Amino acid sequence: MMLTGALALASAGVHAATGVALVHGTGKQTDAYNNYWQSDMVEGIRKGLADPNNLLVVNCDFDQYMWDDRAAGCLAGQLTSFIQNRNIDRLIVITHSNGGNVMRWILSNPTYDARYPAIIQRIVKVDAIAPSSAGTPLADAAIAGNVFETSLGWLLGYKTDAVRQQQVGWMATYNQQYLLGTSGRPALPVPFRDVVGTDVVSAVWSSQAYCGGYTQSVGLEITQNWLSSCSDGFIECSSAQAAGTLWFKDRTRTSGGQVLNHNQSRRACFGLPSILANDLKG
Repeated sequence: MMLTGALALASAGVHAATGVALVHGTGKQTDAYNNYWQSDMVEGIRKGLADPNNLLVVNCDFDQYMWDDRAAGCLAGQLTSFIQNRNIDRLIVITHSNGGNVMRWILSNPTYDARYPAIIQRIVKVDAIAPSSAGTPLADAAIAGNVFETSLGWLLGYKTDAVRQQQVGWMATYNQQYLLGTSGRPALPVPFRDVVGTDVVSAVWSSQAYCGGYTQSVGLEITQNWLSSCSDGFIECSSAQAAGTLWFKDRTRTSGGQVLNHNQSRRACFGLPSILANDLKG
């Protein structure tokens, strides 16, 4: 009887439909495929799927607080439709930046929305790239109205609720009262694995600086001066590792041991798509 049960489970595993959902960071997206991730990143990740159609690029309004219906509600709706339409029973979620907070809201508050439990049941892991789990001092600076508001508008937005939410003190409150997975709090119901960018390269003679866009690398090099010595120019390493568990720091897995700044960690830089694609098979 035990052997029969084991064989049944093994068979179910073989035939499991694996899907992947890409969840963007701060901002209101209507074409995240082209504007947030870009095709080289998305198509590189798709190579890890047995069925290449089982990939969802989420488009939601993440200028809102994480629990807002236009944020978590939108994400829940798109994940639910994807799971049902593609018969997904093994879902891997890849988030970038503030997208990790919206995903963590769903994982931490299963009774908040009737759709959440079925989503959580299908998720086998979340690969959280550069999550702002403990906020970023740059959000505090942007809300205070200094230079960051204009210099980081392309990445952070302009005094939106999502920016307010990512202030360091605000995230500390959310982590203590509403979100799971940080130190001293109950664990999340699924693995939440952090990918951490540790530095920014912007030297004009370095080819590394041009992947993802040289202008963005220069901007993140400047903002890095207001962060701790270990950061991707937007998120400090301590924040990126504040929830869940460390999967890897950039230098340990990327091609040539290159670092990933906050813009490069959503783009096809230094073998990142292959790393994520291979992880879909595990």
